[in-house]
Amino acid sequence: MSIDYDKLGLKVGIEIHQQLDTERKLFCNCPTFHRDVEDSNFEFFRYLRAKKSEMGEEDRAAKEEVLRSKKFIYKFYDTTCLVEADEEPPTEINREALKIAIQVAKMLNMDVVDEIHVMRKIVIDGSNTTGFQRTALVALNGHLDIGDKRIGVSTLCVEEEACRKVEEGEGYVVYSLDRLGIPLIEIGTDPDITNPDEAMETARKLGMILRSTGKVKRGLGTIRQDVNISIKDGARVEIKGVQELDILAKIVEYEVIRQINLLKIRDELKSRNAEVVHEVYDVREVFKDTKSKILRKAGFIGAIVLRKFAGIVGREIQPNRRLGTEFSDIAKTFGLGGIFHTDELPAYGISKEEVEKLREYLNAGEEDAVILAGGSRDRVIKALERICERAEACLHGIPEETRKANEDGTTSYLRPLPGSARMYPETDVSSVVVDEELLDVEIPELIEERARRYREMGLSEDLASIIADSPYYDVFEEYSKHLAPALVARVLHLTPSELKKDGFDVSRLERMHFVVTLDLLKDGKIAKEGVYEVLKIFCSNPSASEEEIIEMVGGTEDLEKDLESFISSLITEKSDFIRERGINAFKPLMGLVMKEFRGKIDGKVIADKLKAKIEEFLGG
Repeated sequence: MSIDYDKLGLKVGIEIHQQLDTERKLFCNCPTFHRDVEDSNFEFFRYLRAKKSEMGEEDRAAKEEVLRSKKFIYKFYDTTCLVEADEEPPTEINREALKIAIQVAKMLNMDVVDEIHVMRKIVIDGSNTTGFQRTALVALNGHLDIGDKRIGVSTLCVEEEACRKVEEGEGYVVYSLDRLGIPLIEIGTDPDITNPDEAMETARKLGMILRSTGKVKRGLGTIRQDVNISIKDGARVEIKGVQELDILAKIVEYEVIRQINLLKIRDELKSRNAEVVHEVYDVREVFKDTKSKILRKAGFIGAIVLRKFAGIVGREIQPNRRLGTEFSDIAKTFGLGGIFHTDELPAYGISKEEVEKLREYLNAGEEDAVILAGGSRDRVIKALERICERAEACLHGIPEETRKANEDGTTSYLRPLPGSARMYPETDVSSVVVDEELLDVEIPELIEERARRYREMGLSEDLASIIADSPYYDVFEEYSKHLAPALVARVLHLTPSELKKDGFDVSRLERMHFVVTLDLLKDGKIAKEGVYEVLKIFCSNPSASEEEIIEMVGGTEDLEKDLESFISSLITEKSDFIRERGINAFKPLMGLVMKEFRGKIDGKVIADKLKAKIEEFLGG
């Protein structure tokens, strides 16, 4: 589909959520590293309820979460505490996290507030034991430039990371407390982005700025993009949890396609005079002898009727996703496996006769659509009532909602879009006056500027960008004072890439392994050709000592003695060949020596020694 984004009036805003690499969490003294779920030594459970805001209003997203009636189970560790369990008041806000946030705010040309106040944001999906997330506004009114265009940056907040979801089933969710409370920076742009590529470039630049501080966590799940998207005549939709930047442009494109198709569906339904019957019918009698395994084991089977929706429920609105998929997403949030609808039946063990009997039972004609769901009575009724509301929205346009990013760039329904009714002041944490000590932050060199400098040092464009964005760029800086920058880059990136390709576990390599390798090079204890062997040893034995490394790889002094001995023996063995060929014997003999010492001694050193020995033999 060719899309004219300007004509559609596309507006996109991005929210970046980045974990900070602080020593302790935002409101307690627990460490900020992740744990294996198997390490949990205790668990407890909660049911959460919605709380009205300070204005006495109830948030619509929280209201729907209550209807889902889920039990939340939490995994506790010896590195978590009573604050995370909501059994003890929080400590004062982490000043290290505030300083990092202020540093980033200045890099984004923002106005830092005079006093930082913590707010509670109602979140009752179980991801916070308290039923709310603590968040604090730090800065406002900034900007960044993408090419020739200026993108506004409206807010920068510090907030606590949510729990990590580890399991989900019908009526329950299991969360891990290790991630809860890790400091996050949340950066929100203005809706100034007007096409998918611009969205991706904005997110990429924001990520680069954050990594330039050297104070953010790296790896999958440590940074997430949420995207707010709307088109003319459409609605603002928030897409959460975009972890792979490469699919961000596709997510924007697919959401635009979804909204265009939903607007077409609205117009067609209006022309049909379609309507939604807001009643859930018990249709167990229809399926008492069914061969459908899903319906046979269901405690309750409910149905709703959508008048003149036939053919619409099965219509594709995103690649491989139909309007019926949207309804199914809602059912799944209530703990059901999904839905059936008459646009796709008979199928799944439901016979043609049963479909006809169902239509007759519900007084539904061929122009109508029927939605079916099976499960516990309470969940089926709540899910189908909510699907009725969603179908009603199809008659008027596109509902504002929060959706989940899928790996293929499509999205799934999560919940209604939250409103301002979910915010109220945090009374357990005192405010923080932004003093000179907090404002005294250094503005770091941007990664893109660092990469430009590394290119001037002789690195290729790609390698300069990789090293500049590496968490070990400071190691590169230090050792490039003593060794060739290209050699240091080889140790830090190229050799680990070769080892990974050869099947070695390079995830075991840490900063100290690179430092030890570079020290051995700097001190002349190994040749540059020995780097592969040294790092290979560390991959299998991370605790290997320097002495063990030299013994296994061979120190330069011992290797040079071995080289001298090997060349002398070779000259004696090939004396007739050398007399016959003279200095032209060098090339064939060089191949024999390299076969023995490649990767152990610099090739130039080998060549110089061999040539000198041949000339000495011929001169004698």
